[in-house]
Amino acid sequence: MSAAFARYIGIDYSGAETCDSSLMGLRVYMAEHSSEPRGITPPPSPRCYWTRKAIAQLLVERLAEPPATLVGIDHGFSFPLRYFEKYGLPHDWSAFLDDFEKNWPTDEDNTPVGFVREGVCGDAGARCGESRWRRITEIRAGAKSVFHFDVPG
Repeated sequence: MSAAFARYIGIDYSGAETCDSSLMGLRVYMAEHSSEPRGITPPPSPRCYWTRKAIAQLLVERLAEPPATLVGIDHGFSFPLRYFEKYGLPHDWSAFLDDFEKNWPTDEDNTPVGFVREGVCGDAGARCGESRWRRITEIRAGAKSVFHFDVPG
């Protein structure tokens, strides 16, 4: 029996600063089906570490080519159901992404996450959640909320 995936990419993620900030908290690891994982160095630049934008580009390139690749990333991709209820959002992935992009424009150059959270740009201040709101996966794992900012873990 053959494995469904022949390549694996693991990403240690940080949503801090800007999408183009070189952050020590961003790491990428890759393993082929029969090899041990190895750290992948960021693209050549004066920066020492990965940026969120460079990781996105790496994923676009790797997922467009063979072999079949499974990606794991320590990132909360959605918000707790309470967020959907409070803001009247349907339980629909496309609607969530549209709403998120409009209110949390953290993918724009020179837009620190702090600016978005403070209401300098975007509308996250009017679209914020509470640190006690947790997704089912966080409840079951005993993890912190995706809205529990500025703390390790």
